[in-house]
Formats: sequence, structure tokens, C-alpha cells
Amino acid sequence: MTNYKNSVRRFGLYFACASLLMTAACSSDHVQREAKYPTGADRGSTEDIYEEPASIFGGDGLNIFGGKSDKDDNSGQTGIGVNSFLWRASLDTVSFMPLASADPFGGVILTDWYAPESSPNERFKLNVFILDRQLRSDGIQVKVFRQERSGSSWRDAAVNDDTARKLEDAILTRARQMRVAQMQDN
Repeated sequence: MTNYKNSVRRFGLYFACASLLMTAACSSDHVQREAKYPTGADRGSTEDIYEEPASIFGGDGLNIFGGKSDKDDNSGQTGIGVNSFLWRASLDTVSFMPLASADPFGGVILTDWYAPESSPNERFKLNVFILDRQLRSDGIQVKVFRQERSGSSWRDAAVNDDTARKLEDAILTRARQMRVAQMQDN
């Protein structure tokens, strides 16, 4: 057993030394340069003065856990932080309500209170959360809030449990329709 402990300690020591050497080797080629503002005498470009040292791993760095492929997989990825099909479908589905806030990078849509014309003594508010970058059924969550008028004030009221699920289903259906339409255009 002590032989095993010694070999584990020895391995740990070797690993620590190797890590230290690798770190030292990476930083040894960096020469500390002072950035200076170019003057009239310096006819060189500012790119020469402020140039970053080249990386041995390329422009994208070292990617250990896999990366973004160059192929188009129609996953709905755009410059926003969430699935674009879910985002646009959510906006389409709640478009009848006034928006209080919409964050495409965080995937959050908050509506303001909305009172339907058919029942002016109740009002609704929605919080829509897009939870995934993929078009999946568990990638969307809707919270529904309801209030009823009591005299001149509003009081919180219970919401049918099925209401949020129906809105989520409507958003998912619209997102799938948008994805199919995009695939047919390509």
C-alpha cells in the first residue's frame, strides 16, 4: 500500500513540474513592450505598435470540447443568444399584448398587463423564458399572471394550470412552422 502511495505522490510531483515547465515555456517568449502613441517622426502604422503576439493555437484558440462546425444545420442559431425560431415564435404568439421588455441575448420576454375587451375586470401578464439554443419542447417556459378587479384595485387571482402549457404549445407550433418554411426556402 505504501508503494502505491509513493507512486501516486511521485506522479503528482511529476505532473506539477510538467505543468510548471509548460507554463513557463508559454510565457518566456513574451517581451514586455510599452505601447506608445505614434508621433510625426514615426511613419509606421499603429498596427505595428499595438500588434498582439501570434498564438500557436490559431485565431480561435485551443478548443478542447468541440466547437462550432462550418456546416449549416438549420438549428436556428443567429447572433442572438437563444434559438431564433423560438424567439420569433414567442414574439409572434404574444404580439397581442404590450411588451414591457424583450432581451434576445438572455431569452426573456416580459409583457405588460393586458385586459381583454371581453372581460375588462381581469387582466393578464406573461413572462416567456427561452431556455435552450436548440428547438426543443423543453426549451420554452411561460409564466402566466392573472389579476381581477376588486373595486378600484387589482388583486392576484388563480390561473388555470393548462393556460401556460397551451401558450408553450402555441409557441412551439409556430417555431416548427418557421423552421419548416426556412428549410423549404433553402
